[in-house]
Amino acid sequence: MNLLPMLVFGLLVVLGTGGTILERDPFAKLISLSLIAAGVIPFVVDRGYLDVAIALALIVPLSTFFLLMACRRDRT
Repeated sequence: MNLLPMLVFGLLVVLGTGGTILERDPFAKLISLSLIAAGVIPFVVDRGYLDVAIALALIVPLSTFFLLMACRRDRT
C-alpha cells in the first residue's frame, strides 16, 4: 500500500475514534463509528482478508441501521 492512502485511512480511524470519544449525541457517534469502519476496511483488504472485508461491508451498514432504530428520538 502506498504511504499517502495509508496515512489518509489511518487519519480516518483516528478522527473517528476521537469523535466517538468526544461526542455525546448517539447519532453523531454513529457517524464517527462509520469513519472508523471506513478507515479499517482498506487495511483489511491490504492484508488479503477479502472475506473479512466483505463481511464488514455487509455488517457495518446493518448494525448502523439497527443502532439508529434503537437510538431514535420519540416525537410525541
